Amino acid sequence: MPHPEMSVDEAVERAVLLAGRGRRTVLGIAGAPGAGKSTLARRIVAAVDASLGAGTAVQVPMDGFHLSNAALDALGRRGRKGSIDTFDGDGYVALVRRVADADGPTVWAPDFDRRVDEPVAGSIPVPPDARLVVSEGNYLLDDTEPWAALLGLLTETWFCVVDDAVRVDRLVGRHMRHGRDHEAARSWAVEVDGVNAARVASTVGRASRTVRT
Repeated sequence: MPHPEMSVDEAVERAVLLAGRGRRTVLGIAGAPGAGKSTLARRIVAAVDASLGAGTAVQVPMDGFHLSNAALDALGRRGRKGSIDTFDGDGYVALVRRVADADGPTVWAPDFDRRVDEPVAGSIPVPPDARLVVSEGNYLLDDTEPWAALLGLLTETWFCVVDDAVRVDRLVGRHMRHGRDHEAARSWAVEVDGVNAARVASTVGRASRTVRT
């Protein structure tokens, strides 16, 4: 059966319903680079907080588990940053496991600062009373270890779908805003991000639902 496909508005409405159930919900948003995952996650958090009260929802990006640039240099992987082996997958899975348990203390999650292109530890508090935790990233539906464990930890996992030309244009714009010229930005979007996008696209079959972004 095909996955139910939602519009962004329908996705936001469903997230508000999930957050209103009275227990911790961990929502995963997967998709290729440039698919609009972070934008959707921010919109969901804003809508849930507006509907149910500030602090009801928290956004925890997978990108906080990027390896540092120094670590990537040491490993020889800096030139393909964003590939699955440039993340601390075990650390991310451990964090999702912790936030899925609302009975524990506040969990401090890392963020990712695009201005300096580095993760920032201990930046995002997830208090016990947060009802909805939204986590977005490329590899939430990957079937290799340790990522495969996420499907059993996330309440639902949505996959963002978007026209490929639109997605690449978004990436080029993003890379240019962070210092690359147009040629270098497009090269990275097509050659590096493109390889990752192909891997991510193959995981859509494991999603709960898709969202047209």
